[in-house]
Amino acid sequence: MHPLHCRWHRDHPFFYNKCIVAKLVSVIIPNRNGSSTIGRCLEAAFSSRYDPFEVIVVDDCSWDDSLEIIKRFPCRLIRLQRHSGASKARNTGASNSNGEILFFTDADCLLEEDALSRACETLEREGPGVIVGGTYTPLPYDRRFFSIFQSVFINYSETKRVEAPDYIATHAMAIDARVFRDSGGFPEEFLPILEDVEFSHRLRRGGYRLLMDPAVQVRHIFDYSMARSLGNAVRKSRYWTQYSLMNRDLLADSGTASVELKVNVLTQFVNLSLLVLWMLLQKTVFLLPLLPLLLVNLFTSRGLLRAFRRTGGSVFALLAGLYYTMPYSLAVGTGAFMGTVRYLLEKMGPSHGCMEKKAKRTLGDDLQP
Repeated sequence: MHPLHCRWHRDHPFFYNKCIVAKLVSVIIPNRNGSSTIGRCLEAAFSSRYDPFEVIVVDDCSWDDSLEIIKRFPCRLIRLQRHSGASKARNTGASNSNGEILFFTDADCLLEEDALSRACETLEREGPGVIVGGTYTPLPYDRRFFSIFQSVFINYSETKRVEAPDYIATHAMAIDARVFRDSGGFPEEFLPILEDVEFSHRLRRGGYRLLMDPAVQVRHIFDYSMARSLGNAVRKSRYWTQYSLMNRDLLADSGTASVELKVNVLTQFVNLSLLVLWMLLQKTVFLLPLLPLLLVNLFTSRGLLRAFRRTGGSVFALLAGLYYTMPYSLAVGTGAFMGTVRYLLEKMGPSHGCMEKKAKRTLGDDLQP
């Protein structure tokens, strides 16, 4: 029997208490060699103040000791027979779940105690035709500079358009279980990442609404050095560019692939080109646009710079701004170049259009919100 959740409302001149039957939530976590984080992830999940919920961990053929760690917790453990990727793991978890609501997160994410409660309240208020998303806390679990930079960047980027986000990320996604099953789930034959972006776009085309609730938060374990931060930027940018070219939305303001980031990369590319021309030709005219382009970049990214300052203070904001406008933009630009080349090679290759068709897979006629 599900417990009753009672809340005070102000819908009437007099206060009254409204009790609702709480729905069972299935928390679904894919795991692949997550021994360094899965223990803390499960500790946080079982510290949730929401009730009732179940936790399902789907292991994607790990070879570390994460299975022994998972078995210490009262969760369901499902093991895939062969390495199949995060999409297959999430779909398998969903198909073996009992909850009316599915909450997807990752093995390196720590749910805040009220994350499930807030997600369920939003879903209850908005109805099953809405997919509710959460985001990272501005401060991550580990307090390394590059980890804080990444957490602030993602939190800011994902919460700019709460009423109409471009996608809902699987680090904190709440969805009606029937809607998820009717949708066909996450694409299992796709790019190595961005399956949540494709899934979000597909559901939105089918008439469902995406909604970001900034109060639904998870604390991410990054443990980023500068090398790991830049490597992540190259990898994400490569596949995001490839997908955006297939989806024909390269210039869209899409979460972390934001207009600010694209302006940042473009202005830095132009500035570097002008500096090379100046060094080769020794013409001062090539230096004149540098400052105006930098000011345009800073003005466009002013919201992100303010977020850096709110989280870490002025010194952190200065250092984060320098990192964002210089090495980070170069890494993103490198990844974008690699993604563009890969896209063009696939367009010219014998498998022309194969991946593009997968990326543009549409919803069936029976899927209606």
